[in-house]
Amino acid sequence: MFKATPNPPETDPTSAHAGQASQKLDEAAERALSFYLDPKPQTKKKQPPGQLFTVVDDLDSECLLSNLSETLASANVMLNELAFDLEGSPRHFALGIQQMIELSELLAHRALDIVDPR
Repeated sequence: MFKATPNPPETDPTSAHAGQASQKLDEAAERALSFYLDPKPQTKKKQPPGQLFTVVDDLDSECLLSNLSETLASANVMLNELAFDLEGSPRHFALGIQQMIELSELLAHRALDIVDPR
């Protein structure tokens, strides 16, 4: 079977269109190779000395408040258990801290309701 055009069709390498297409192809190939073979180092924020924990930057307010609420609830339970094993002044001190945790938990729940009304 005879084809009327060669496979692939012949192009004139001196034409302006062929030169631009070739240049764009070369640039795209260079970007792809650079991306995969020569990645740029990611810059990290400088953490203060002694800081052990960090919070992920891209979290939304609802996620942060939900985790805060759960953490306060856990601290409330732990301190409640501890307070009832104590007597006298240490018990009053622990119950005072527990009350501050409960107030903080109420504030976190209220802020969560504002961010995501139920």
